Amino acid sequence: MRSTSAAGAWRAAPERGSPLLLRLMIGVARRLGRGATRALLPPIVLYFLACSRRARAASRAWLTRALGRPATLVDLYRHFDTFAVTLLDRVYFLAGRWDCFDVRLHGDGPLRAIVARGAGCVLLGSHLGSFEALRAAAVFSAHWPLAMLMDNANAQKAARAFAAVNPALAGMIIEAGAPDSLIRAKARLDAGALLGILGDRARPGDRTVPCPFLGATMPFPEAPYVIAGVLGAPVVLCCALYRGGRRYDLHFEVFRDPLVLPRGERATMLPALAREYAARLEHYARSAPYNWFNFYDVWSDSR
Repeated sequence: MRSTSAAGAWRAAPERGSPLLLRLMIGVARRLGRGATRALLPPIVLYFLACSRRARAASRAWLTRALGRPATLVDLYRHFDTFAVTLLDRVYFLAGRWDCFDVRLHGDGPLRAIVARGAGCVLLGSHLGSFEALRAAAVFSAHWPLAMLMDNANAQKAARAFAAVNPALAGMIIEAGAPDSLIRAKARLDAGALLGILGDRARPGDRTVPCPFLGATMPFPEAPYVIAGVLGAPVVLCCALYRGGRRYDLHFEVFRDPLVLPRGERATMLPALAREYAARLEHYARSAPYNWFNFYDVWSDSR
């Protein structure tokens, strides 16, 4: 199945915020510190909650499913606020300010074993929680080599603004869809690096699998499993959930070690892998529904 509306929805969504405002906010965050800057967020959150009609509708639809009840304005505010806090914390994670947070790792033992034997590994994440916290854990805490295969098509202004905080980390990003992206990804994996890939959004033209997700059907891309299979890499599921205050819970699960895709079995294996991933993502999404940062209609292909 080819992805159409769902892939286009997130890529076509206009990027909000000016580069000047982003740079200003990052400068304020670095000068005032996390506590003082956190206190400035409520009016900003209220502004975006009031003015972002599409994001507000998407938030309401998501939370109504994830919470199992109609979402209230308080729920929507909490959702937008959680996103704002993790965006703010991105500044400190990029700057290596690990001391600002209470970060708790769960299930990281098998991942450490994979790294210890020198094998490259695909870290399969999502837009649930903060991938920046995962990147900071790898680079600043565990000192693991890391690369990110990402599509920043709808967040270029934000990407440039945050890249200025730590240009070295920005250099770890491999642009998905570039002619040499797979070659660069393989080179990093062969060198024993972790390769971060997000598994909950399809790019236009990508093949997708309709998977049960929170009582409906959501299209999930096949690409992450094709890439991991082609590269013959282990795959570890990961998510970094913001729990309030200074706390982040980082979860790791070995998905396949390694992921092997025999050519004659791909037609059946790829949908099964996507459905298994969707089920694990739903598990974590239900445990932290306000950490879902896909502010568009994720079920649009199923309607």
